[in-house]
Amino acid sequence: MIKLQNYSTQNIKNDVLSGAVVAVALIPEAIAFSFIAGVSPVVGLYAAFIIGLITSILGGKPGMISGATGAVAIVFVSLGLGIAELHPELGKEALSMLILHYILLTSIIAGIFQIIVGLLKMGKFIRLVPQPAMFGFVNGLAIVIAVAQFKFFTPSNMDELSGWGEILSASFSENTLMYILVVVTMVIMHFLPKYTKAVPSGLVAIVGLTLLIFITGAETKLVGDLADLSNTSFPSFVMPNTSLFSFEAMYLIIPTAILVGLVGLIESLLTLSVLDEMSGKRGSGNRECVAQGIGNVCSGSFGGMAGCAMIGQSIINYTSGGLGRLSSFTAAVLLILLVVSFSGVIAVIPVAVLVGIMFMVSIGTFEFSSLRRIKHMPRADAFVLFTVTIVTVFEDLAIAVVAGIIISALVFAWEHAKIFSKTTIDDEGKKVYCIDGPLFFASVTSFGEQFDVENDPNEVVIDFAGARVMDSSGAEAIDAITDKYSKAGKKLTIKHLSEDCRKVLKTAGPFCTFNEDDPTYKVAYNA
Repeated sequence: MIKLQNYSTQNIKNDVLSGAVVAVALIPEAIAFSFIAGVSPVVGLYAAFIIGLITSILGGKPGMISGATGAVAIVFVSLGLGIAELHPELGKEALSMLILHYILLTSIIAGIFQIIVGLLKMGKFIRLVPQPAMFGFVNGLAIVIAVAQFKFFTPSNMDELSGWGEILSASFSENTLMYILVVVTMVIMHFLPKYTKAVPSGLVAIVGLTLLIFITGAETKLVGDLADLSNTSFPSFVMPNTSLFSFEAMYLIIPTAILVGLVGLIESLLTLSVLDEMSGKRGSGNRECVAQGIGNVCSGSFGGMAGCAMIGQSIINYTSGGLGRLSSFTAAVLLILLVVSFSGVIAVIPVAVLVGIMFMVSIGTFEFSSLRRIKHMPRADAFVLFTVTIVTVFEDLAIAVVAGIIISALVFAWEHAKIFSKTTIDDEGKKVYCIDGPLFFASVTSFGEQFDVENDPNEVVIDFAGARVMDSSGAEAIDAITDKYSKAGKKLTIKHLSEDCRKVLKTAGPFCTFNEDDPTYKVAYNA
């Protein structure tokens, strides 16, 4: 909660000013992400307000900014396409309204899923995401955001055209001014911060180019042409019309909701990790999961789509001095006040300016440093990076990250699947196997290949001082080799196993010795 008694005058000033900067910067992104999802800009703006407000109070990291994001919006694109296939008979307006209700229900279910994850304290599993998978995640996200902007340049006579040459030619001739505005927007956002950071460059681009188009009367696509913002008001309770949904619809909604929930949690927890490094203070991942879930449930119930933490805006807040909850609270409240009071102004913003902003967001999101690191990476890590990027672009973010984790885990298991042994003959004529390496499911075959039961002397010692038994497969492998020596009529002694390991051994237990320097590790064993 926001505890004003803990704030100094300087804290309040910094948080309020940084919150104001973030509120202005949130507006164009919320609108742009709404277009990506295929809904009215109001839906994204409501999400930015509701999710931002709730997470500012309940979130796991003070000062972290949440709202409508490209990562979540991209997932809704496939949902909209699926709905269009289910209802080909609907007109454009009716289909848009149906898509909105699907998105609202999906957002609520995704929020419930996130709350469950938080209550089960599963937020810590973000640590399992390897660095190459994170690089692939953000690189794929950057590509998807950029590609999603191309639809705004689609020629009006698209159905009459054939081949990329005709399409590009028609697009340039019809949208020449849009291309110019996009380039100018990107130039402003790239160069202005080098001279001053007092005002967000995105805001300068929006205000300047909107005034230019308004004064000159030049014709180009405006936000108001894509959605009616004239009646924008404060959010009100809007329960999704469940009578519109069928079994086929729920079959589409539930998997999408889980993907939305996973994508939202992954991006939120990654953002929390970044801010932890910046602030030097550790936030609560599980608390953030619950806060994001509550925010998405409320957003879906009040006409907003699901969202999550925003890496870019959160960093803007921190670097602007917003370190407390009051900063994110101010950003959310000021955002809705601006939207309700100046909806007419938002409607005359050129679409090209928002497209230019999103292109810059895409460029800023892409980890170009990962391309330089590829030649120094192990081949397995490079493969994970490329795989996650490709899956992100052609499938979705959640599947991509899970695929990256699985591939990295398999690579790790493969690289550690070899057991080494050094053999010696002691003074008593016993053959001693000194085992080195982890003994687990992937290395049991290599472990069994170390022994020459038939040709070994009558007394054998297996020393596990340099090894560690990791799981039940490793314990069963020890039992198996013990059984082989027993059937061969040879005496076996096993040294330096932990007490926990000795307890789970079924065959080898009586052959284990007890030494003062025995290890104390535990074994992941299911009886």
